Amino acid sequence: MLLKEMIEDLSTLGCECKDEDKAKKLYESGQMEDLIKCLKKCRCTLMDEMHESQRKVDKIDLIIRSAEKEAVKNREEVVIRNTYH
Repeated sequence: MLLKEMIEDLSTLGCECKDEDKAKKLYESGQMEDLIKCLKKCRCTLMDEMHESQRKVDKIDLIIRSAEKEAVKNREEVVIRNTYH
């Protein structure tokens, strides 16, 4: 895939349209160093979003583990009650 085609596809990768437009203009004007900076900025934004999503997943995992522990504890309490009644 040609670089130009990849740049035209940035928005489907999660980059903002304004960044895609800026990247196209930089590429078309031959400003490759600025294009690279723009692409790295897009990458950084995507990484930040990914890390935020990972934090959310980690919190959900914590809730799941807590619920599982409580479920086990409740089952053990039911078994103990049934054993002594």
